[in-house]
Amino acid sequence: MTASVDSARASAAAAAVRHHYDVGNAFYRLWLDPSLVYSCAMRESPDDTLEVAQERKLRFHRDAIRADRAQSVLDIGCGWGAVLDQVTRIDGVARAIGLTLSEEQAAFVRSRRYPGVTVRTENWMQYEPDARFDGIISIGAFEHFARPGDSTAERIAVYREFFTRCRDWLDNGGALSLQTIAYANMSRENASRFIQEEIFPEAELPTLAEIATAAEGIFEIRTVLNGRLDYAWTCEQWARRLREHRDEAIDVVGSDVVARYQRYLKLSALGFRMGKICLYRIILDPLRTGFFAGRAGSGT
Repeated sequence: MTASVDSARASAAAAAVRHHYDVGNAFYRLWLDPSLVYSCAMRESPDDTLEVAQERKLRFHRDAIRADRAQSVLDIGCGWGAVLDQVTRIDGVARAIGLTLSEEQAAFVRSRRYPGVTVRTENWMQYEPDARFDGIISIGAFEHFARPGDSTAERIAVYREFFTRCRDWLDNGGALSLQTIAYANMSRENASRFIQEEIFPEAELPTLAEIATAAEGIFEIRTVLNGRLDYAWTCEQWARRLREHRDEAIDVVGSDVVARYQRYLKLSALGFRMGKICLYRIILDPLRTGFFAGRAGSGT
């Protein structure tokens, strides 16, 4: 993939992400959990609160990369920094870097002054780390890598470049924990134009087959979990909270934005319930080539 193509994709992704995530931190605080986690939770019990389920999800990804034994972690699509906070505060990670395309999110993370944390408003396509990582987590960013109109081959090429870079950025023994929405029993042509155009413009969901093809020969897929019912429940929890704070939300962003988000959360919950879209949590271990691959220098 050429530098000019990378640049065009990065610019389009940045504009799309800012369209959605830079609505304002005050708005999201009204209906997300206190850690501002804006991705699918992990529900195990009918008695789970959103806070408990989100904490379980974060622990899943930290455990997947063995964060308690890591010295350096990269979070691609770090949001408001919940992963960065936990890997440094709980797991004792000395160096944690977060990438986001949202200026609002980056400013929020910097304001928290988490020890050992650096946040960059930078696309993974343009990021050049100066040292390898013991683990990489990416939650809810993969959906923004491909663009509407990309052919299957083009989507796989973008995903393959992502996997190649992640493998090269990982130290020996490192792992990648990936979470992404994906198409299930719905074709791209039948996807909601409202969500494609008004909620997540310039974004395109992958399929599991595309992910597996793109990772072949680069990563071994260790675990695949489908949490689509977890995401239906999560969207329903967010929708309920937004209804409860509707008047406050209107004061912050206006009635049109609130109505748009209420519609988006309702449609998303329905899509997950019906199996039209799904939620994959995928743990991947890098494949090293050559007899001495396991003895390679760390690069740190």
